[in-house]
Amino acid sequence: MSKILHIVNGDSTANILKQSTLQGDIVVWREVLCEGPLDFEVGGDKFWKKRYAYFETELGVSKLEYFDKTIKELIKLEDLLEYNEVVLWFEFDLFCQVNLMALCSYLIKSYRKDIFYYLICTGKVKGKDQLQSLSDFSELEYSVLYNSKIKISRSNLNYANECWKVYVENDLEKLNNFNFNQSNKFNYFQLAINQHLKRFPNKKGLNQIETKILELINSEILTKNQIVHSLLIWQLKETVYGFGDLQYVQYLKKLKNYIEIKDSKYYLNNFGKKVLNT
Repeated sequence: MSKILHIVNGDSTANILKQSTLQGDIVVWREVLCEGPLDFEVGGDKFWKKRYAYFETELGVSKLEYFDKTIKELIKLEDLLEYNEVVLWFEFDLFCQVNLMALCSYLIKSYRKDIFYYLICTGKVKGKDQLQSLSDFSELEYSVLYNSKIKISRSNLNYANECWKVYVENDLEKLNNFNFNQSNKFNYFQLAINQHLKRFPNKKGLNQIETKILELINSEILTKNQIVHSLLIWQLKETVYGFGDLQYVQYLKKLKNYIEIKDSKYYLNNFGKKVLNT
């Protein structure tokens, strides 16, 4: 009998997977590696120190909470002796694809020939206009997804590791010149990087998300929740960031020099209006 380990992109996927008929243990990859400082060596001391600091100072997550929710899960990947099959469950968006690169980088360090590695990555589905997330599938459909999984070789993991290194370096020229489309196993790396490139500042010093926030505030008087809701709708229709509320709230906080708040409503200050309309 195969002993299977499923590594999933989040708790919602884990919950659906548990309700399915699929067998195996589950590890949840609870990280947001598309945000905050990074280190090339996933799981190394420098990596954890940077992530600890980011979660504590920027997101208000204590070291203990981060350890319990994130590191405890990843520790399970250090010893895969009891498994002969590892299945990665991820999605098409920037959020997931960066985490997938990091996970592959982590797995290649302890690669074993006696383990079969597979990838399930949702996105394009015949007959659907929008790219599909794992939450768009029912527990019954998870068996279909599992049966269509693609095998990942050692060279595939190495390639994903190279992609991770380029992403971590975050050099605009190198990101533009590197071909993230070299492997047909990772169909959404390039799509995600194309979205990431829009997070670099333009001539006004604003990236795509920051510009969109200022445009929303300029067009209508909104509360924080209304701004975030509008961003999530925009994301669904026009981008592949894959962010949640928390990420967009962080971007809103960074724009304090451009906005003012009165009675919980957001307005552009004079500087914000000048920058946006220049």
